[in-house]
Amino acid sequence: MLTMVLVQFTGCNKKDYDVVPDVYVDFTINLNDPEFVNLSTLFGSAYVGYSTNNWGQYAAGYDNNGIIVFAGQDEFYAYDRTCPYDYAVNNQSVKVNIVDVIYAECPECKTRYALTGFGTPTSDSLGRYPLKNYKTRFYGNSVTVWNH
Repeated sequence: MLTMVLVQFTGCNKKDYDVVPDVYVDFTINLNDPEFVNLSTLFGSAYVGYSTNNWGQYAAGYDNNGIIVFAGQDEFYAYDRTCPYDYAVNNQSVKVNIVDVIYAECPECKTRYALTGFGTPTSDSLGRYPLKNYKTRFYGNSVTVWNH
């Protein structure tokens, strides 16, 4: 079974699954900032957007939908809030929301995405595309999120 999974992911271009268009993302979160206190705990999360700390478009994500930053077991993850299913199938820009601590869910199509699993849709969801992932780096008391 592992071989099938490896073939599936190595046989396809990452861009085949990355349907939400690219936008420039680059910001650094200070974990001592009270706005981000939730990120200091396992499975903590925070929404980041255009008006967060005056970061503007660099933290807005696609179509100003924002970005979810999530504290995993040993690293941080960052996901665009744009639902890839609604974008790819319905040409809509719909924001996903965090539900049940480790999932994000689209209010339109009801697809659930596992924040602990690189934003992949759960097996009982409509979607087949993962949330758009951004790179993260944790150093000291800060987390940098970028995609360039």
